[in-house]
Amino acid sequence: MGRLFGTDGVRGIANRELTSELAMQIGKAAAYVLTKETHHKPKILIGKDSRLSGDMLESALAAGLCSVGATVVTLGIIPTPAVAYLTRKYEADAGIVISASHNSAEYNGIKIFNANGYKLNDAIEERIEAIILDNAEEIDCPTGDAVGTVETCETALRDYIDFAKSTIDCDLSGLRIAVDCADGASYKSAVKVIVELGAEAFVVHNHPNGININHNCGSTHTKDFQEYVKNINVDLGLTFDGDADRVLAIDEKGNLIDGDKIMFICSDFLKEKGLLVKDTLVTTVMTNLGLVLAAKEKGINIVQTKVGDRYVLEEMLKSGYILGGEQSGHIIFLENNTTGDGLLSALQLLSILKKSGKKLSELSDVFQTLPQVVVNAKVQNAKKNDFANDQVIKEEIDQLESEFSGNGRVLIRPSGTEPCVRVMIEGPDQNIITQKANYLAKLIEARLG
Repeated sequence: MGRLFGTDGVRGIANRELTSELAMQIGKAAAYVLTKETHHKPKILIGKDSRLSGDMLESALAAGLCSVGATVVTLGIIPTPAVAYLTRKYEADAGIVISASHNSAEYNGIKIFNANGYKLNDAIEERIEAIILDNAEEIDCPTGDAVGTVETCETALRDYIDFAKSTIDCDLSGLRIAVDCADGASYKSAVKVIVELGAEAFVVHNHPNGININHNCGSTHTKDFQEYVKNINVDLGLTFDGDADRVLAIDEKGNLIDGDKIMFICSDFLKEKGLLVKDTLVTTVMTNLGLVLAAKEKGINIVQTKVGDRYVLEEMLKSGYILGGEQSGHIIFLENNTTGDGLLSALQLLSILKKSGKKLSELSDVFQTLPQVVVNAKVQNAKKNDFANDQVIKEEIDQLESEFSGNGRVLIRPSGTEPCVRVMIEGPDQNIITQKANYLAKLIEARLG
């Protein structure tokens, strides 16, 4: 990760770590880097989720962008993937989202899409960082009539809604759908799309007040919503995160259907129709082994990447795959959008539900999710990667893998944000893998702590 940019943009507590001054500098540097070679007045979109600090950061970003001559187009509260789509539709030079995704309201973040709707690569992020932190390049600021301006786009949400509806070829009439909008960016778009496609919607957490985003709701807090879905006689529930780039589902019995199962349902359906390019699904190394084993039985190839949707996308673009994502519900349907899109993922699942005539509990009974446990081993930051070269640790991992005989696995990875190494073990017995994970974590701490 970079000095400012993490795996998904710049993020921190608003007005303390992510200040107005920093936002202005990001806007100024990003506009300069992304449009230096275009030789025209750049147009840059800004969208945001429902956090109270969004207005403050939007104003600061706009000031930085205008200071280098950009025309800023504000889109209001709108899902992150909508900004990716609208950047392409409106032929903008870049799109910026102010959001901290699934984090609580005191946090905020800034993530940037290029003119093609893709998140910035590492090299561009590093160049922006160098300008802000090292004064690596001097930026000329125009004066007079060359200074940038700010305008508001009143049709942004409608344009995204119409696009989302166009991504499936059936209506949703007859379906009863519960929707948890996380008091975030999907509070208008998700409901409008589902209702306009003919379904009956039962909506919760769609009254954002600036501080309730993700508060005991949304895709990271599903327990209450699962009970709600189970008790109101609906076909399924959909729960989004704060910026609506991910979605999880709840079946009619109240069971959580995570991103792994949603991806498998969709990939299996596409393969049967001959539409799954190279019969391949791209996942991260955190995907449950149950999916991998089930995919093998179905003739679906699994390609795995490092944790992070940006790495999934890189692999998809490099090899021409069309479907990939993460267990968290961040799923990329590359033929429709250039980033994870919770609403589009939900619509693909709803389309399959409608066409198959099956209940979601039937569709999701496609593989047995193996028990999984993650334990953090506290180590010095400087030693987070040393486990790979420690012979004692390697021998213990090899021994565990041998014991599982293909029906379990061990994954060790350094944390990107904390002084620890994450020990993840999957296997058929929860008690055994918990015991093994704790033992391995203690061994790593003893060797590297």
